[in-house]
Amino acid sequence: MKKQWHLLPTAPTSFHENFSSLPSVVATLLYNRNIQNKEAIEEFLQPEYQKHIHDPFLFTEMAQAVERIFAAIEKNEKITIHGDYDADGVSASTILTDTLFALGANHVDVYLPHRETDGYGLNTNTIDYLHTQGTKLIITCDCGISNTKEVSHGNTLGIDTIITDHHAVPETLPEACATIHPKLPKETYPCKTLSGGAVAFKLAQGLLAQHKKEHETLAHGETHAGFEKWLLDMVAIANVADMVPLIGETRTLTKFGLLVLNKTRRIGLKKLFIETGIAETDGTLKHAITEETIGFRLAPQINAAGRLDHANTAYKLMVAKSGAEGIDLAYALNEQNKERRALTLEYVDEARKQIIGKQDANPILFVYSDRWTTGIIGLIASRLKDEFHKPTIAMAPKQGEVTGSGRSIKGFSLIGAMQEIPEHFSKFGGHPMACGFSLANPEGMLDLRDALCERYTKNTKDVDMTPLLEIDAEIRLEDITWELYDSLELLTPFGQGNPKPQYMAKDVKIQKVEAMGKDARHLKLHLTHHTPVIRKAIGWSMCDSNGTQNWCNLLQTGDVIDIVFEIDINEWNGRRELRITLTDIRKS
Repeated sequence: MKKQWHLLPTAPTSFHENFSSLPSVVATLLYNRNIQNKEAIEEFLQPEYQKHIHDPFLFTEMAQAVERIFAAIEKNEKITIHGDYDADGVSASTILTDTLFALGANHVDVYLPHRETDGYGLNTNTIDYLHTQGTKLIITCDCGISNTKEVSHGNTLGIDTIITDHHAVPETLPEACATIHPKLPKETYPCKTLSGGAVAFKLAQGLLAQHKKEHETLAHGETHAGFEKWLLDMVAIANVADMVPLIGETRTLTKFGLLVLNKTRRIGLKKLFIETGIAETDGTLKHAITEETIGFRLAPQINAAGRLDHANTAYKLMVAKSGAEGIDLAYALNEQNKERRALTLEYVDEARKQIIGKQDANPILFVYSDRWTTGIIGLIASRLKDEFHKPTIAMAPKQGEVTGSGRSIKGFSLIGAMQEIPEHFSKFGGHPMACGFSLANPEGMLDLRDALCERYTKNTKDVDMTPLLEIDAEIRLEDITWELYDSLELLTPFGQGNPKPQYMAKDVKIQKVEAMGKDARHLKLHLTHHTPVIRKAIGWSMCDSNGTQNWCNLLQTGDVIDIVFEIDINEWNGRRELRITLTDIRKS
């Protein structure tokens, strides 16, 4: 489906006059992101940790959560951190286990579920197992809000549960000892965009603040403030990996988290940087770690553990205490990620064949294969959603049931639609744009398809679902300078809620068309605009022979085109140059 290009307005003259110290392009970007008063601009461009990080006790049930945890520590009760198998859940689990050990807790364990055998969140078999291991308190990370039955089961066994989560809130809430969740109906906490890792961090902050009232230092002699800030590397990974909106407190946490990540003291992470080429063999970073490093390199590595085997590999890497252990775990994680990439390409090609010519007209795409693993189906759904711009459900068998993962598009809430038809699922949860579920009966796939398509038709009947590409400014290719790029750095980190700026250039002439990459899947254009100076532009996966549009076949030398693009840096053999990264193309 062709995207509708929408050029955003420039900021009014009065706005430029009121904030004349800002570069013009930055002022317009802030204006269009609705950051329009002095306080909001200061927080966005120059966040301060003490000023812009909220008091954790603003959470309605933070005090009772902190009280219960300290009671468990004093009674020497066994505490189990129950996380999730993705980068957000692993980061959250690391934050809380690090904190509990620093507070002097002696009986702390972590339980990360296996995607295939345990599934997402708590389950009664896990509760029973933890009971046999002597657990008296479970603290969930990045899960738990949908586990009403499981929490109740734990209560009958004498196990208290504290929930830290950020996923969609069901109608019936679990009867937990305390629930730390920014989106609860009566929750007054100011920031609603926290990731699972960030919610866990707020609990850690609460524990540290309470401990500081009676202790000058932590159990190992470190100051409370210093230890707290070293946790921020995990918060940055969680926020970027889970694609939560990077605005408000979440942006501030991410910005400071990136600073910490660049000088992390985690041995395992340092070894992963070396293994993946982010750092030299002596540990020196080749370039600064940014939100893009997390999104495209670190998060996939961490997620690969839970997709192909067990998230314990990623967790153990984060808490590794020796270089030898870190090297082994980093190598294992990198090998798993290589396998994950190969499987994803293979499975996406197979899924694409189920769609083209067979269900193109469906408002929601459904794909299934007996040979797919549940750890990859979310990636399949994401790739197809981006390619066809339709909500996509990918499914695979699991222990006699069917497990599904869905990705949606702007204008249609998948989790909202699922909450309207709960009878189709044995279990489900997620966000408006992403969901996971289980079907007890494989024969229910067709009924689910019909029900979800019906929900889509009803819920979007008054919504224009044409994909909209918002463009921040029209510029000439000659305007792409280091001065412009440096101005944009003021707005980093980019992400959900603060997207990377998109620019448009019209009537650009093609001097050369090339296919590049190992499989010739990527597009490289040599372009001129208002001068003879040639600029190179890259279009990732724009020449995919299996895709819906192969621009290498559609373009030729001499064509005049309009382009939408981002401005990036290309670093190669010590050289740095500005690069045009294509988002969309039209023939003029």
